[in-house]
Formats: sequence, structure tokens, C-alpha cells
Amino acid sequence: MSNKIEEKYHHSKFAFRIISQMYDNPLLPYFRNSHRLLKAAGLKPGQKVLEGGCGPGFFTMPAARIVGEEGVVYAVDVHPPAIERVKEKIEIEGIKNAKPILANASDTGLPDQSIDLAFIFGLRYIAGGLENVITEIHRILKPRDVLSFEKTRESAKKLIVEVEKEKGGFIYSRRQVRIYL
Repeated sequence: MSNKIEEKYHHSKFAFRIISQMYDNPLLPYFRNSHRLLKAAGLKPGQKVLEGGCGPGFFTMPAARIVGEEGVVYAVDVHPPAIERVKEKIEIEGIKNAKPILANASDTGLPDQSIDLAFIFGLRYIAGGLENVITEIHRILKPRDVLSFEKTRESAKKLIVEVEKEKGGFIYSRRQVRIYL
């Protein structure tokens, strides 16, 4: 590698390939029901939804079907290969209401108070740090709307404390399946 940027991009492409092999595995839906998790997160028809860290789109397509033609899913990821994969899936499946955005979830470019629900599933580490992402989600969420996290390997209590302590002003309300609202 001739410089640090190329090296970082190379590692990011490798990491994305590993993630894609996991999430594009046809057996995964038997072990991880995306519709069930999205319903537990509170997705409903007609909502405008932010998916933070969409990866290869495992949740993007089902989320777009749940919110329906009147809704929209903004699928945000910092990795160009992830956004390309989501675009491929959108085209293959004929989805019209999913909008992939190449951006860090801490700076989505979406308007203030334009989102009904935000969800972050499957991210163990968040690029840019949790504080910046929480601040951005608070900015784009409509008042009294929902941020949903999927429990990861970290302690649920630790996740709740981190989300509540950040500048977003979020308050833990309940656990539904593996989802924290």
C-alpha cells in the first residue's frame, strides 16, 4: 500500500466482505428473523426510518417492505461497498422506497426532525463514536419518536447507560425481543 488512506480502504473492503458473507448467507434468516426484529423496533407502514450502519442491507429490504410505499428507509453506511451492495439489492428486488446514503451515521445530511424512527442493529463499534451518532439521531428524529438498538455482545445495561448519558436526551422505555427502545 502506498499510503494510509489506501491501506485503510483495503482493510475496510476486507471487513465488508466478511460482514457480507455473514449477512448475505441464505441460512441467516432461519436464525435471525429480520421482520420480527424490525416489528419489535417499532417499524410501521408510512414511517420515515433511518437505518444506521446498513451494511449489505440485511434489514434494509425488509424495513422498506414494512414501511410500504408511503414510507421511506434511509440506509446509511460509511463503507462504499456496503452502499453499492444495497443499491444492487434495491434494483434486484424492485424496491422504490429505500434510499442508500454514503455517510457516517454521525452526519447523515438529513433535515432536522425528518425521521419517525431510527434503528441501529448489529453494530458492535460505531464509526465516529456513539456520542456523535446519538447527537445526530436526536437532531433528525421528530420529538418523542424512537431510537431502537439491538442488543450486541456488550451488556444491555451498559448500552442503556451510554445511550441515556449522551446529549440526545433519550430515555430507555422497554425491551422487546432483542431490541431496546
